[in-house]
Amino acid sequence: MTENELRARLAALPLQGGPAREDLGFTEPPIAAAVLVPLVLGRCPSVLLTRRTETLARHAGQVSFPGGRIDPEDASPEAAALREAEEEIGLDPARVELAGRLHDHLTGTGFRITPVLGLLPPGLALCAAPDEVDAIFHLPLATVLDPAAPQRRQAMWRGRMREFWVFPHDKHYIWGATAAILLQLAETLRAR
Repeated sequence: MTENELRARLAALPLQGGPAREDLGFTEPPIAAAVLVPLVLGRCPSVLLTRRTETLARHAGQVSFPGGRIDPEDASPEAAALREAEEEIGLDPARVELAGRLHDHLTGTGFRITPVLGLLPPGLALCAAPDEVDAIFHLPLATVLDPAAPQRRQAMWRGRMREFWVFPHDKHYIWGATAAILLQLAETLRAR
């Protein structure tokens, strides 16, 4: 997909993505969070991802989008996602062209994640915050859009068999909420 095709498909998205698609039966309200889904433009567009450090209390070592909890001072999910991306990978918010939202995603760990789409120019110099991010890497948008790329897997978690999506990458294991959001991105872009 070219940059122009990507822009055309994203132009049809609503700014507000909508409610989560599934009800996980939380006994308490989920924690509001936002992630930036950074789409890097250029000859071969890609999605920018991070690998969290092994020392973090939550989701250590997992592949994720830049993001986190929505703080009371954040004016919107977009503000939270941009703040977190600046803290985690040194991304200047002024370099991000906001392009809408996907539907909220509920996680089994009690979060309601709002995925915020952002377009980035190619070649940005980013710097991982060493206490939060081990690696910054790209997943080709062509892989995300390939209907055969994501795989469904199963594992026991908290005494229950859980199913989750996994996206292929030669160095990183992309699964769980990150893979589910990538799948939603792919479905959204293919539907336009």
